[in-house]
Amino acid sequence: MEIVSTKNAPGAIGPYSQAMILNGVVYTSGQVALSPETGEVVGTTIEEQAEQVMKNLGAVLEAAGSCYEKTVKTTCFLADMNDFAAFNEIYGKYFTGKPARSCVAVKTLPKNVLCEVEAIASVE
Repeated sequence: MEIVSTKNAPGAIGPYSQAMILNGVVYTSGQVALSPETGEVVGTTIEEQAEQVMKNLGAVLEAAGSCYEKTVKTTCFLADMNDFAAFNEIYGKYFTGKPARSCVAVKTLPKNVLCEVEAIASVE
């Protein structure tokens, strides 16, 4: 197993890594809308936060030697299912390969953000 770490995405805010690679597959931790530089929440709308989430997730995937196109499964967490359509607009710009996905509403996310996304992707 290999731990993935990059300064281009926020550091873990708990006892976990940004991602792990095992047998040519990267498993990312959930990414939220935090600035890698400041650790502060970026944006107040679902669109703004989803953009930051995707940037952070992309940085972790890149550090692992993967990318959006090599993603086979994502799990998405929304604070409000009423944001589903707006979230999908942003998500669809990044995950053009249409990986398998689960999307659920949760009561509360870390730092009260509006969305979180984790991914499983192949690594070259």
